[in-house]
Amino acid sequence: MTMKMLEIKEKVAIITGATSGIGKSVAETLSREGAHLIINGRDLVRGHELTDKLSAEAHFVAGDIKHPEINRQLVEEAQKRFGRLDMLVLSAGQLGIGKIDALSLEEWHDTLATNLHAVFYLLKYGIPAMQKSGGGRIVIIGSVAAFHAFPNHPAYTASKGALLPLVRQVAQDYGPEIRINLVCPAQVKTPLLDNSVNAFDNPAEILDKTAQRLPLKRLGTPEDIANAVVYLLSDAASWVTGSHFVIDGGFLAT
Repeated sequence: MTMKMLEIKEKVAIITGATSGIGKSVAETLSREGAHLIINGRDLVRGHELTDKLSAEAHFVAGDIKHPEINRQLVEEAQKRFGRLDMLVLSAGQLGIGKIDALSLEEWHDTLATNLHAVFYLLKYGIPAMQKSGGGRIVIIGSVAAFHAFPNHPAYTASKGALLPLVRQVAQDYGPEIRINLVCPAQVKTPLLDNSVNAFDNPAEILDKTAQRLPLKRLGTPEDIANAVVYLLSDAASWVTGSHFVIDGGFLAT
């Protein structure tokens, strides 16, 4: 049996959280495969630096995806620039560090707005656009926090846990036109991880000990996750939807 080709060239993708970490790596990988990109983040300088170095056509839309209108704008920009929308990669994230009794109401709401509500917004506006294009593929970046508690992360774990049933529901409601899957990384060396371990008194030691506890004895890289995302977006995963994929270096096996 011959493996289907990626067939991503000239497909149009929206990527949120694209100015750093996993989202940036996904943007770079899809660009090398020839996809046209609408990328999003809050940092205008980093956004334009990224589009300038990508090999395929890419446009940056600055804004905070907590706001529904930014998500609508991303979809409209894809349609205006390229006339279609084929793929969504939802990679933006927020931590919301603090035990429940110490966590502010604002931080709770902001974390859920970024990690959960923004997913709903982009799906709401993006799915009809993909249907008009003949179908589409969606990958949401979740977390092993959906399966494992971490100290001082109640808002983060709650928001990531909610993505599991949401992905199944979308797969049920919109198949076969739309495929959707959830990628759940463990500790990947990104700015978000650096911010997370700052909840501890000894962040550098925590990172080293975490890596050594993993069966693969290293932290993940953004490229590790981007490779899984690109597979799920490709025709090689044409019979995969409504699923979650734990990419964790063996974290949940320990």
